[in-house]
Amino acid sequence: MSQLPTLIADLALILICAGIMTLLFKKLKQPLVLGYVVAGFLASPHMPYTPSVMDAANIKTWADIGVIFLLFALGLEFSFKKIVKVGGSAIIAACTIIFCMILLGIGVGMGFGWHRMDSLFLGGMIAMSSTTIIYKAFDDLGLRKKQFTGLVLSILILEDILAIVLMVMLSTMAVSHNFEGTEMLESIGKLAFFLILWFVVGIYLIPEFLKRCRKLMGEETLLIVSLALCFGMVVMAANTGFSAAFGAFIMGSILAETIEAESIDRLVKPVKDLFGAIFFVSVGMMVDPAMILEYAVPIIVITMAVILGQSIFGTFGVILSGKPLKTAMQCGFSLTQIGEFAFIIASLGVSLHVTSDFLYPIVVAVSVITTFLTPYMIRLAEPSSSFVDAHLPTSWQKLLMRYSSGSQTVLNHENLWKKLILAMVRITVVYSIVSISIIALSFRFVVPFFKENLPHFWASLLGVVFIILCIAPFLRAIMVKKNHSVEFMTLWHDSRTNRAPLVSTIVIRIMIAALFVIFVISGLFKASIGLVIGVAVLVVLLMVWSRRLKKQSILIERRFFQNLRSRDMRAEYLGEKKPEYAGRLLSHDLHLADMEIPGESNWAGKTLMELNLGKKFGVHVASILRGKRRINIPGGSVRLFPMDKIQVIGTDEQLSVFNEAMQNGAKIDWEIYEKSEMTLKQFIIDSDSVFLGKTLRESGIRDKYHCMIAGVESEDGSLMVPDVNIPLKEGDVVWAVGEKEDVYQLVNQKKEKVQAG
Repeated sequence: MSQLPTLIADLALILICAGIMTLLFKKLKQPLVLGYVVAGFLASPHMPYTPSVMDAANIKTWADIGVIFLLFALGLEFSFKKIVKVGGSAIIAACTIIFCMILLGIGVGMGFGWHRMDSLFLGGMIAMSSTTIIYKAFDDLGLRKKQFTGLVLSILILEDILAIVLMVMLSTMAVSHNFEGTEMLESIGKLAFFLILWFVVGIYLIPEFLKRCRKLMGEETLLIVSLALCFGMVVMAANTGFSAAFGAFIMGSILAETIEAESIDRLVKPVKDLFGAIFFVSVGMMVDPAMILEYAVPIIVITMAVILGQSIFGTFGVILSGKPLKTAMQCGFSLTQIGEFAFIIASLGVSLHVTSDFLYPIVVAVSVITTFLTPYMIRLAEPSSSFVDAHLPTSWQKLLMRYSSGSQTVLNHENLWKKLILAMVRITVVYSIVSISIIALSFRFVVPFFKENLPHFWASLLGVVFIILCIAPFLRAIMVKKNHSVEFMTLWHDSRTNRAPLVSTIVIRIMIAALFVIFVISGLFKASIGLVIGVAVLVVLLMVWSRRLKKQSILIERRFFQNLRSRDMRAEYLGEKKPEYAGRLLSHDLHLADMEIPGESNWAGKTLMELNLGKKFGVHVASILRGKRRINIPGGSVRLFPMDKIQVIGTDEQLSVFNEAMQNGAKIDWEIYEKSEMTLKQFIIDSDSVFLGKTLRESGIRDKYHCMIAGVESEDGSLMVPDVNIPLKEGDVVWAVGEKEDVYQLVNQKKEKVQAG
């Protein structure tokens, strides 16, 4: 008998432990992440009473794949447009929390006398709250429809993207062992360059590729192509000096902008769940009880730092963004835990060999403790805010109210000059990055090919022409874009003093385009600087005046924005996008919540008038989304159907009561469900039968006994479809179908009649 491979045996042990722990933690209503960590501890060599994993190296490889899938799935849920939509409040709050928590973590680490990299990585670990755990806690506590949860989830979106940036920066510092400002700026610049390049090129090419191949792609093909794109970006990111997780996140974010995003997310989820489970199990395998006992004091201190730090800095950050004290404390108290990103950053430190062995188990222990405390901290927020509000000096209360109302005006104010300059800078930076990439690739691959096959002069000339033609649409956009915008023309006509600065913006952008052309020409030709500048100016002027180039530039930009908006356009078509007025309700303590009628709901089939939701719960149904139909302001005669998505307006309390009533109306009585099994029975029509001589319509078999006659078998053995108007004859065998109790009642009723006779 052949020996079972070690990898298979280890995988079997991991999945058995994980399966048992997930069932147990589901029963205890705790996050599954903790179950995986406990499963890893049980399968580790640190637990002498259970079998142990034999080859940890293989599990480490699978865990690395798990990180890739976790970040890819996170990218699919993320969207670059979400950063714009979360608003200034979430940006201010998230940046404040992360900056303060990193400093707190560094301070705690240095207080214990740890190495500089240990302290730095600790700061990164405790800065990121757990999206998975908070989602689970909100669901368990029935708070997903509350107003403050929207801000919390917006903060988490920003924390996720900032966590990726932080991982890149930590990797750079770990490899270079350098904390100089120039080194840091260089790393951030490199990150921004590749982030913008991959995003722009990815959004331009990948949705178009998927669109052209849509007819060829079934679910299996779509899964394989998506994973191919994911791992292709992982390899590209690794070859340019970034982590594999960063590449996976970027490709997930690009695919999140496509129409196929939901399908890809659904197909990838089982794979992500499997490898993600292995990653979290590998986290648990690194937990050493002896080390936890040895470092019990740091664990307690760091736990307190996470809980108090996130509560205080989270509250402060949200107040700083202009929100009321109650909302700020609800948000801050919800963020008091660390989870998956702490594990990922910890594993990054281990893989780079820059953190000490004790840091990983400490972080796992802190995560377990803070996760268990999360629901209690969320519940504590409201009474704490009431206590603070009652004991806060009146002058402070007035100051907070003035700041809260005044900051909204500041955040929403837009200046024409600011808007115009930001747009010009954005266009210049993005198109410059694309142009630099084209030039670099051309000098690396295209120009050498020309020089190998052509004389030197003609190869150089052809190289210059090729590169300039490739970058021309982007250089023209840098020079011309926004010169006829509403902001530009308004400022131009508003005052003569604006005209000189506006002209200077055009001149500067023309000079930038000319520098690109000068660089290309001088790189391939040895000529006087005056001649090169003259040719560059002529080329730039031809770009500005070329109508064909203008058309090409517009088409490129139009396709990019069509691809970027394709998912939103589909959502608008299917009625999945929230209406614009939803944001205006927040100032009146109302908000719009999306809910779904459960398939088992006893509300299904009833009209809005029959349900009388407004009178019972104080809410208003604004829209019903049914498949591809949207019913706005439905009347009282409109019926609700299973799986209808309804948009409801109300306060936090009203929506919470409404949602609870809707879910309670969908509970299944499993005892009745199990008793409702259908069965098939036969009985004979004899001389004593009560049904002899009666038609099926007269017998009452369907109405009285709730059974159906599937067929009638005559004396010659033939089975006929029953005719409701033909009387039953002696010797007929009736085939009755119904629920068990009803069928047996039908048969027993007949027998009792016989005995009575």
